[in-house]
Amino acid sequence: MLEPALKEQLRAYLTNITQPIELIASLDESPASAELAGLLEDIVSLTDKVSLLRTGDDARKPSFEIRRTGAPIAVRFAGIPLGHEFTSLVLALLQVGGHPSKASQDVIAQIKNLDGDYAFETYFSLSCQNCPDVVQALNLMSVLNPRITHVAIDGALFQDELNERKVMAVPSVFLNGEPFAQGRMELEQIVAKIDTGAEARVAEQIKGKAPFDVLVIGGGPAGAAAAIYAARKGIRTGIAAERFGGQVLDTMGIENFISVSHTEGPKLASALEAHVKEYDVDVMNLQRAKRLVPASTPGGLIGVELENGATLSARSVILSTGARWRQMNVPGEDEYRNHGVAYCPHCDGPLYKGKRVAVIGGGNSGVEAAIDLAGIVAHVTLIEFDTQLRADAVLQRKLNSLPNVAVVTSALTTRVDGDGEKVTGLRYRDRTTEEEHEVILDGIFVQIGLVPNTEWLSDSVALSARGEIEVDARGATLVPGVFAAGDATTVPYKQIVIAMGEGSKAALSAFDYLIRQEPVTTEVTGEAPTTAAAA
Repeated sequence: MLEPALKEQLRAYLTNITQPIELIASLDESPASAELAGLLEDIVSLTDKVSLLRTGDDARKPSFEIRRTGAPIAVRFAGIPLGHEFTSLVLALLQVGGHPSKASQDVIAQIKNLDGDYAFETYFSLSCQNCPDVVQALNLMSVLNPRITHVAIDGALFQDELNERKVMAVPSVFLNGEPFAQGRMELEQIVAKIDTGAEARVAEQIKGKAPFDVLVIGGGPAGAAAAIYAARKGIRTGIAAERFGGQVLDTMGIENFISVSHTEGPKLASALEAHVKEYDVDVMNLQRAKRLVPASTPGGLIGVELENGATLSARSVILSTGARWRQMNVPGEDEYRNHGVAYCPHCDGPLYKGKRVAVIGGGNSGVEAAIDLAGIVAHVTLIEFDTQLRADAVLQRKLNSLPNVAVVTSALTTRVDGDGEKVTGLRYRDRTTEEEHEVILDGIFVQIGLVPNTEWLSDSVALSARGEIEVDARGATLVPGVFAAGDATTVPYKQIVIAMGEGSKAALSAFDYLIRQEPVTTEVTGEAPTTAAAA
């Protein structure tokens, strides 16, 4: 079933298995079961450390369990983990087979010490680039702690379960039969959500950190580039990020990153983080900034308060908080988010197979979404506010060639309709005739651009009318020692390669600022940094 080249790669990975494992398959007569059987047979043929048993009696078919022989260590997949989940399969084989995880020892110890019984179920789609992180995190937890179990379920193969549980977005995680979380989560986030004392412990650790020379807020392309450039100058560098990778994590295909013809967002984000960690950078992930406190005296320390109550201090700060998907801000959108209102067509598109959906937005993102969805769903209605689509001509030609797509321009979406549980339609007003229209459908994919993550800066730095941080040609704000880069700034053209360049420039500007300052000894209080004495 696997391509020869992929089989050879897998054979090499499987040499890392140190403990024998069993694949226990639950199959029926369906084509999907035959496909899964072929995959499992391929795996078994590559190593004598893995055996296949067809004695599984799980109610979900096709499914299989990866179990360490003679030990209560297991991971389960319901479906065929190919596509984005193939890496999850490989990691599960290795970890159940005794190969150690690369997770930090502190997190591993935290998982092993969790007290309680946790039965996790995760619904994923093979085209979802956000799902593998969740699946892999929960798989690892089930390997490390025998009181934790996890089954990863391909929603496309178990549509009845999706309907029964009202799952309309992936990844969707259930814990002990109840909804637990939706959307991308990292291992540390999941553990912290279970271990309620974790956040306070992390806050205490952060409070004890010495001031940084450069503190980067945000871990996207701009933030990663800034951290690397600062660290290469040999100065004390820290980076605090709500999620390392930022908006790149939600990007499926990247084909305009110069010198790399094609990559995917999560892959690039992982490479960014690995590159940053090659340097002496204090990486503080899963940290959300709450307030910027400018220095009270020239050259003094700048403070950054975090949501967990801790405060970081630095001689200079680079703001690279990026952006998030823009919302329609119409009645019904919040109520039906993840219940028919979605923002990631690659992730959630397969859940709408054979259904009718709408795409809001006629730029490149919207048209690309409509093209992708047209191959899955019954019908797509693309709704654009402007009088014409704004996407590249090549995309518009492709869109116009599709028989199951209708394009509506000069249309203002006014409402999302639903039955209390899920979306049933939307309403829009024709901006030319002022007539109101109703479209009956099952899902709405919003693709209308980005909003900068700058609300927390409104009382500390100058923002444009669009909420972007105003910077000069050097990436400097009007606040001494505070610089900014990336999609959160007024620099035009929100592109990965531009964000990286701007982050690098901001770090060089911060270094230039630092070498021109008189050294000071400062103290940061809960209110504001104050200069204690000049050297």
